[in-house]
Amino acid sequence: MTTAKPIRPVSRLPRPRAGQFGFTLVELVLILLIVGILGAVAAPRFFEQRTFDVAGFSQQTTALIRLAQKQAIAQNRNVYVRLDGNSVALCYDTGCNGKVPAPANSNSGSATTLARCGNLTTWACEGIPNGLAITAAPMFYFDPAGKPFNASDGDSVVNSTFVARLAVRVSGGGISQDTVIEPETGFTR
Repeated sequence: MTTAKPIRPVSRLPRPRAGQFGFTLVELVLILLIVGILGAVAAPRFFEQRTFDVAGFSQQTTALIRLAQKQAIAQNRNVYVRLDGNSVALCYDTGCNGKVPAPANSNSGSATTLARCGNLTTWACEGIPNGLAITAAPMFYFDPAGKPFNASDGDSVVNSTFVARLAVRVSGGGISQDTVIEPETGFTR
């Protein structure tokens, strides 16, 4: 007959020694120092409005230029992009008498946009926020094939003088962001 072995108690983890609870004063001071340095360097970037304005308006500019190309192809007509330093606007002619309707028939409707786009909310036009600047050619257009042309080329030209990349730079507060339009294809990035 076999005898049962006695059950051994489960071994217990060793108890921590006195003085091993928590963090040392040196560790706490180092963590506070690192958090303070990060706060001093990173926090101002989060609270600088111009950083977000530049990025946001640059994206709006890119979206409007892409819309111009798509409208030109879809409607089989020239669509002009006007960059006059106050706004980015889409038109059907060089004088901006024929205005391209905004997507969903409404632009941002901000006070700046209304002031710089003739108080029209239905026009594909966005006013440049205060404190920002935009640099680029004043006007160009996309033909019905989506190819970019300089406004000075005229309406019935076959060969475009838009032969180099066009960079539309939005800048403000020492920060700038470019929207680039490629010649021949009109690809906007």
